[in-house]
Amino acid sequence: MGRSVSVVVREPQLTDAAAVAALHVAAWRETYGHLLPASYFTDEVAERRLRMWTQILSDRRPAHVVRIAEEDDELIGFAMSGESDAGGRQLYMLYVLAAHHGTGPGQALFEAVLADGPASLWVARENPRAIAFYRRNGFAFDGAEQSDPGTPGIVEARMVR
Repeated sequence: MGRSVSVVVREPQLTDAAAVAALHVAAWRETYGHLLPASYFTDEVAERRLRMWTQILSDRRPAHVVRIAEEDDELIGFAMSGESDAGGRQLYMLYVLAAHHGTGPGQALFEAVLADGPASLWVARENPRAIAFYRRNGFAFDGAEQSDPGTPGIVEARMVR
């Protein structure tokens, strides 16, 4: 008999900033560790994430929707969306720790920050798991790609629905 899993999706508070920042770094290490040099994951990167999440959670913008997922009071995922320049919504971030992939928190976070309707997102071309997830949710590539000099080795492709 399996254990009962209780995932809670909620709006984060400023007091969650450090935990979300740490999760952000951990999720990036799991997701992109094979694409980025080990030197990418420095204390400076962790400090930048903490500043970023402190700003996001202290300067709430009405257009942004941010949610976190917890299991047994442990943070396991987060997501954020906002208005798209092209109309509709844009999914800015969706990360769930690898140990929880395929168990539901990703879909719950996705639905909590991105309603039905027109939307866009950028996904790493080398992330087949995420691409399959977004395809199941009605997204398709539109041909646009971009690279960020701050994350060498990662090429992002835009998906829309």
